[in-house]
Order: sequence, then structure tokens, then C-alpha cells
Amino acid sequence: MSPMTSTIILSSLATGTIITASSFHWFMAWIGLEMNTLAIIPIISKQHHPRATEAATKYFLTQATASAMILFSSMVNAWQSGMWDITQPSNPLSSILFTMALMMKLGLAPAHFWLPEVLQGTTTSTALIISTWQKLAPMALIYLTANNLSPTTLILMGTLSTWVGGWGGLNQTQTRKLMAYSSIAHLGWMMTIAPMLTNIMLLNLMIYTLMTTSLFMTLILTKSKTLQNMTTTWTLSPALTTIALLTLLSMGGLPPLSGFMPKWLILNELVNQNLTVVSTLLAMSTLLSLFFYLRLTYITALTLPPNTPNTTYKWRFMPTMPLLLTSTLPMALLMLPITPIMTQ
Repeated sequence: MSPMTSTIILSSLATGTIITASSFHWFMAWIGLEMNTLAIIPIISKQHHPRATEAATKYFLTQATASAMILFSSMVNAWQSGMWDITQPSNPLSSILFTMALMMKLGLAPAHFWLPEVLQGTTTSTALIISTWQKLAPMALIYLTANNLSPTTLILMGTLSTWVGGWGGLNQTQTRKLMAYSSIAHLGWMMTIAPMLTNIMLLNLMIYTLMTTSLFMTLILTKSKTLQNMTTTWTLSPALTTIALLTLLSMGGLPPLSGFMPKWLILNELVNQNLTVVSTLLAMSTLLSLFFYLRLTYITALTLPPNTPNTTYKWRFMPTMPLLLTSTLPMALLMLPITPIMTQ
């Protein structure tokens, strides 16, 4: 892909998200989502491989269906209320359709089946974009309409997503599929808190983005696509292995790392709202996710694989640490002490 083409596609990707996040008109939000979808398709399929083509097709069909549902819900809302204001979905049918469309766009259960397959069919760097940047536009729409969406629907789908994300990742050996199920579980936490406190939802989204970016950058740096590849990370850089261990524990939500902050605040708010059963289910689902995070840390940093591989040692090609990794890692690990400042 030429530099000019890459610049146009990446600019369109960024512009689509910004248009959606800054619009108060349903039609403009839809245009931003369409720009976003059409820009990511060539990025997914640029490998010219059957798996990449399949992933791009699955992504396109899912996102096109969700965009059509958003457009239909906005037209129903405008037909009933005479307004195209994005913060006023007054019609119940429009609200339900809009919620289902956003869940499909984000990859939340039960509309989650496309996400692991798409991430597995593309490169690790493209999987990073789909797991982080592509979540921003739908989350911006949820932030704008959270007061008018059905709390019961959001809480049910959020709770289901945390369990599906935990169960689905238990028997995976591919790191990209593991990250896909991790994304489903984290987004489930965000949906559960969205009807009550949108500022905690945004805080959760920010910390999730930092942790996911750090871990994906580690996977890209070590060229690790399976759990077996993770066993030889120590030959590349022992410090990077330790950092990967801490990042995984942070994603699992263990104190005193940053990942504990959103889970702590969400559970606290759910208990304050007398949603004890929901908070208990969420806390139990975290154990499932924590199991495969701990399995990954054990394989990466606590075991010593055979020292006579047939391939060239990784440490012979010691790479430089990318700026994105060194800038996101401290925030992905050490933000817990500033929780009072973040939640003001």
C-alpha cells in the first residue's frame, strides 16, 4: 500500500470517528460510522490472503447491518417526533433498535461472534485498531444517548458479555482471539455502568484502551501470535517479559494496578444502586477472565521452555521499544493512586 493511499485511508478512519463523536444529528453520526467502516475494510484485507478477505467480508456485513439498523431507528424516531436530535430518541422502538445496532457494532454478546474471527483473520496491528479505535465512535453514541436507552437491556447485555468473554477465552491458544474475548468482557463492564454513571464508563474505556494498546504492542514487538510464541519472549527482553506479566495482571483487574480502578468503581456504584446480584455476577465473571490472563502470565514469565529451538534466537534481533509502548505502559499499570482525581 502506497504512502498516499495509507494517508487517505487512515485520515478517513480518524475523520469518521471524529464526525460521529462530535455530531448531534442522526444522519451525520451515520455518515461518520460509514466512513469509519469503509476505511477499515482495505486495512483488514491488504494481506491478499483468503483469511484476510474472509475477515474483511465478515466485518463489512456486520457493520453494514448495524449501520442500516441505526439509520432505520433514526428514521423511525424522526417520523414519530419530528426531530433528528441524537440526544432525544423518544420512541421505544427506535431506542431498542439503536441499542441492538450499537451492541452489534461493538461486538457485545449475543452479537459477538464476528469479533474473534475478524481479529484472527487480520494482522496484529490491525487487530489493535479494531479493538481500540473502532470502539470509540459507538461508545460516543452510547455516551450521548445513555439517559434514553433501556437500563435493563444494557445491564443484561453487559452481564452476558462479561460471562461470554470469560468463557470464550478459556480454551483459546491464539493471542488475537484471546484479546477479542478480553475486549468482549471489558465492554460488558462498560455497558453495565453506562445507564448510571457515564463518566466511569469513559474512565473504563480509557484504561481499557491503554491496557489493550500496551499488550498488543508487546505482541507486535515479540511477533507472538500463539501461546507457544509467548514462551520465548524472555529471549528477546527479560524486562519486556516482566512488563507483559504486569499488563496481563492489570487487565485481569488485580490491585494495585490500573485495571483494578474501573472494576472497583463499577462494583461500588452497582452496590449503591442495590444491584447486588448484578455486581456478584460481574465479580464472578472476572474470575473466568483472570484464569486465562494468569495462564498467559504463567506461560510467558514463569516457565522456561526448551532452550534448543530450531529457529534463530529472538535476541539476535533486539528491536527498539516503540514510543507507543513506552508511553502507554506506565498509565496501564500505575494509575490506581490517582483514582480520586480521575473520578471527580
